[in-house]
Amino acid sequence: MSTRESLLKRIAAYDFAIVELHLFLDSHPNDNAAAAKLDEYVLESKELRREFEGKFGPLSSMAKDSNRWAWISNPWPWDIIRECDK
Repeated sequence: MSTRESLLKRIAAYDFAIVELHLFLDSHPNDNAAAAKLDEYVLESKELRREFEGKFGPLSSMAKDSNRWAWISNPWPWDIIRECDK
C-alpha cells in the first residue's frame, strides 16, 4: 500500500469515528469521555489531512482560504513529483 493510500484510509477511519461519535453524543450529551475522544479524533483528522495535502494536494475542490483566488497557487497537481513518478 502506498503512502497516499495509507493516509486516505487513516483519514477515512477517523472521519467515520467522528460521525459515529457525533451520533452517539446526540443521545448521550453528558458523556465527557466521548466528547474528549471526539475532540481528539477531530484534531488527528485535521493533522492527517494537512499531511496528505502537503504531500499530494487538496482533498477537496473547496478553497479554505479566504482569498477566492488561492486555488490557483502553485504547485498545480501535475507539478508535484510523486515517488512513483521518479
